[in-house]
Amino acid sequence: MSLTTDVATTFPAHDPAGWRQLPTSYTPLNHARVAELMAKEWERYSKTTPGSADHAARSTKTLPLGVTSSFQYWDPYPMAVKSARGAYVTDCDGRQVLDLSMGFGAMLVGHLNPTVVAKVKEFLDDVGTLFVTPSPVSTEVAEQFKERFGLDMLRFTNSGTESTGYAVRTARAYTGKKAIVKIEGGYHGGYDGLSVSVKPGIDEIGPADNPIPQVPFDVEPGEVHCVAYNDLGQMERVLAAHGDRVACVVMEPVIENLGIVLPDAGYLAGVRALCDAHGVLLIFDEVKTGLTAGAHGAAARLGVKPDLITLAKSIGGGLPLAAFGGTAEVMQVVVDNRMAHFGTYNGNPLCMAAAMAVNEVATPQALAAAEQVNDNAMEAMDTIIREYELPAHTVGFGVKGAVTWSPTPIRNYRDYKLSTDFEVAELGWLWGINRGILTPPGMDDQWLVSLAHTDADMGKWVDAFGELAKELRA
Repeated sequence: MSLTTDVATTFPAHDPAGWRQLPTSYTPLNHARVAELMAKEWERYSKTTPGSADHAARSTKTLPLGVTSSFQYWDPYPMAVKSARGAYVTDCDGRQVLDLSMGFGAMLVGHLNPTVVAKVKEFLDDVGTLFVTPSPVSTEVAEQFKERFGLDMLRFTNSGTESTGYAVRTARAYTGKKAIVKIEGGYHGGYDGLSVSVKPGIDEIGPADNPIPQVPFDVEPGEVHCVAYNDLGQMERVLAAHGDRVACVVMEPVIENLGIVLPDAGYLAGVRALCDAHGVLLIFDEVKTGLTAGAHGAAARLGVKPDLITLAKSIGGGLPLAAFGGTAEVMQVVVDNRMAHFGTYNGNPLCMAAAMAVNEVATPQALAAAEQVNDNAMEAMDTIIREYELPAHTVGFGVKGAVTWSPTPIRNYRDYKLSTDFEVAELGWLWGINRGILTPPGMDDQWLVSLAHTDADMGKWVDAFGELAKELRA
């Protein structure tokens, strides 16, 4: 039986800077059929990836779970990659696999981008690998970032975790306050204060209108308050009650660790106003957005300026590069040593070389072209969703996209947990892998259209999605 949804009047409009197409009607899926397909696909995976299985047997003897980051693991074993070029990776079974994970956004310019490779080789031949002194090469990249992202001052780090951690410390030094407000369900790296309520169990976090922060045993967070994304009323209540102790609000402007969750129209401007009213700094975690949001990042695209921005992934061309920066007034705490910032590898010349190359090739025109490829793919998937009346919808921001297995919009973490059909999401992910298409491991990340992807590449993903839709209705 077909069900209708009146999304135009039931749900607030999303910020027009993002893409979201919701179905007007859908038919529930037969989950017995989903389970049947899942069993077949796992059998197919085991038969076609013996090289990855052999690698897992070897790697688990030395590396916990056999991986270098827990994000990389899935049961029974993850696909292991030997090499990559452009939009494709080659796995341990010799399969050419279309990469739509692309290092969670780090490979925006494509694997082994020729400009990145040439610049890094130039530095290896003529510049050096580490100075631990001031250098014109790091100054040049800092100037490029300043112009591109609208920052007055910035410092380089080596990871998103470092950047978000130092951004919080900067906010504390500037405000003289210690507490943090973060978005429920949001992920901001491994910094203790931001490891609270990262995808917690619904039964652990209390009522939706008064969230209880969930603190893992191994974390010492300090005072942290959690609020729902897209809920200005909740943000206002928390800041009114605790603002005299709150140093900062930390948030992804567009949440990209729960698929893609877009801000409601006017929401971010409202957060900005509340922070100003309560003397609280606003930190945008752009580790996953950054250049994937557009030529000048998400803050510029969305028209809301935070006090501090954290960057990583897309800026480094695959090398470990991150940064944090903001207004001159706030960054003065680093200048006068109220917040000392250290790091032996900060501004590493090879990372600077890669950043220079990314700055050269990630032009507004190139990023706009990649975004059009992404939009074309999502339009094609929308057609399939309508044809088969799937309980799903497309969401996109910049060069990233996702199919969310819910007929209604995901506006916050609880929507994500309670409305997403994770069984079908897992099937869709596995279906892609078995057809030579790698999306991020798990069911809550989004694909990336890099500068190396073409409409023909994305057509493979669209075709696979269409085959899945047909089989779901068989």
